[in-house]
Amino acid sequence: MTSVPTVKLNNGVEMPQLGFGVFQVPDAETTAAVKAALDAGYRSIDTAAIYGNEAGVGQAITESGIARDELFITTKLWNADQGYDTTLKAFDESLAKLGLDRLDLYLIHWPTPERDRYLDTWKAFEKLYADGRVRAIGVSNFQPAHLERLIDASDVVPAVNQIELHPYLQQPQLREFDAKHGIATEAWSPLAKGGDLLGESAVQALAQKYQRTPAQIVLRWHLHLGTIVIPKSVTPSRIAENFDIFGFTLSDEDVASLSTLERGLRTGPDPDTMNAA
Repeated sequence: MTSVPTVKLNNGVEMPQLGFGVFQVPDAETTAAVKAALDAGYRSIDTAAIYGNEAGVGQAITESGIARDELFITTKLWNADQGYDTTLKAFDESLAKLGLDRLDLYLIHWPTPERDRYLDTWKAFEKLYADGRVRAIGVSNFQPAHLERLIDASDVVPAVNQIELHPYLQQPQLREFDAKHGIATEAWSPLAKGGDLLGESAVQALAQKYQRTPAQIVLRWHLHLGTIVIPKSVTPSRIAENFDIFGFTLSDEDVASLSTLERGLRTGPDPDTMNAA
């Protein structure tokens, strides 16, 4: 079994740098997809309450027979559940669906600044962390201004900030802010879903150079940056292919060629304006 490198979070917890995401995977298909991921070697699984597939993830975990301490399970609190008491209730519901007695990482899914509840929400996160019900707490889609306000008002600095990140949207200022404050950056949509990234000549040239797929090249780029990355797929062959990225490394020149692809292109919502319930 390939050993996945880990990132040491700011509280000392080790998180696999490569994980498996299940965004937009129907619950009925999630168990099979997660099983395929576990069979391929993934040990970090990322879901969210709003995905509606926590139960499917939990079933795959139970049926896998893999020891709990070998797995790293992340889920996220949805916007409508932000607030102190509602967060604690939502956490219990997520744990029940996952069939777990603790989480490895719990994230605030969006800052939803107009709702302005993420400070109270974080206080509930701090309680869950202090009570040992989650090994690490963090955020998703937080901008520097959101993070600064949270850090100034809190006792615990987020361990992770999960953001949209790919060669079309590299977010260097946000990654620099995270690093300065000891926050690990995690990339969602690492292959720029719905875009033409994998067909870019720079990606294609490196795929030919290393005899790898374009997706493997981009995922290796993420590892080079030091980010945590969570590709998703429901196709077993693609799931295995996305895991098979440890037999080669990109040179600094290769990474620089991919970094020229920056477009500021978001494939998902803007965190400063996303306030959906």
